[in-house]
Amino acid sequence: MEAGIERIMVPGWDLPSSLAALELAERHAPLIQAAVGVHPHHAAETNEAAWRSVDILSADPRCSAIGEIGLDYFRNLSAPDVQREALGHQLALAATRDLPILVHDREAHADVTAALLAWAGRPQATARGVLHAFSGDASMAARLVPHGFLVSFAFPISFRSAAGPRAAASAIPAGSYLVETDAPYLGPERDGRNEPTTALRVAAELARLRDAVPQAIASEARAAYERLIGP
Repeated sequence: MEAGIERIMVPGWDLPSSLAALELAERHAPLIQAAVGVHPHHAAETNEAAWRSVDILSADPRCSAIGEIGLDYFRNLSAPDVQREALGHQLALAATRDLPILVHDREAHADVTAALLAWAGRPQATARGVLHAFSGDASMAARLVPHGFLVSFAFPISFRSAAGPRAAASAIPAGSYLVETDAPYLGPERDGRNEPTTALRVAAELARLRDAVPQAIASEARAAYERLIGP
């Protein structure tokens, strides 16, 4: 917190990690908040009993969001049809609980966009969900931001090869983005630690891309997070 990090969202990727996220949120409130969900990599491993347990955890008062959910057609550790079924189940769960969603999308831009545009959850909220570690382009962001989806950028936004996310970062409106680390992945050094302070470096790069000062980026990201999760 001395570095200015005020909130850390810890998502689940399966049943045990979702429970662990809730326990972290309880021990380290208000710094840490928790989401529960099944990542597309683990969709095929999740049986009916596990889904029932995830549903129960989603009703826990320590749960602030449903995630990390989505589609990953790059690694395909679960079959695409199984991923889509898991995503549909969790979108319905988030709508039932009136919770925001944390969305993983890797090389599944069209299907993710279609699923989010069709989602009926949180229709009155100004922030309904977040596209985590955004890897799409400015066109995808422009389609989803007006429907209440925030765009979250991680450290790869600083790579010139990340043309799509960098273009989106420059084009989306103020107040429509977040910054993140995706720890332990997507860190600034291949062999180094990806720590919460990595988010400060992301904010600095966003400031450069948007011709703004880092303090303005931090203020807008904080306001966007509070619209998504609450203060």
